[in-house]
Amino acid sequence: MPIDESRPFLPVRIAVLTVSDTRTLAEDRSGDALVERLTAAGHVLAERAILRDDAGDLVAQLHRWIDDEAVDCVITTGGTGVTGRDVTPEAVERVADKMIPGFGELFRWLSYQTIGTSTVQSRACACVARGTYIFALPGSTGAVKDAWDGILRDQLDSRHRPCNFVELMPRLNER
Repeated sequence: MPIDESRPFLPVRIAVLTVSDTRTLAEDRSGDALVERLTAAGHVLAERAILRDDAGDLVAQLHRWIDDEAVDCVITTGGTGVTGRDVTPEAVERVADKMIPGFGELFRWLSYQTIGTSTVQSRACACVARGTYIFALPGSTGAVKDAWDGILRDQLDSRHRPCNFVELMPRLNER
């Protein structure tokens, strides 16, 4: 879809959360890929963290960022699989006002083109929570690249036509 260069680019302040029982910041290739892509696109890294796969801890961190005026969007990587320790979608649902089902559907369609039927193991999801977007991605670097390059790069660009998530931000808390 086209970028309308006559429209202004509005940088989004994005927090990146890696969900992993084993990764450290030095080993977080998926988080690094997200940070590299979002800053190259002109957005602002608002904050970055790594947390273990614990739903309570994830919910608490998401609430902190949702309530932080310096964060417009949260992107998580990891914890979206089907094992017992994968709890990111459950944490996202606990803070969500509105789920965005099309995000997960489109992500799995894009991912299918790369990894085939293995994409059914992904529970990638997205929501709006008190005016903040949250996108939960799988933990692989390939999945992060697929999600950013195939969806988020355009939807987080205020110049993307015919529509984008950024232009809706002022209206997310409407009642």
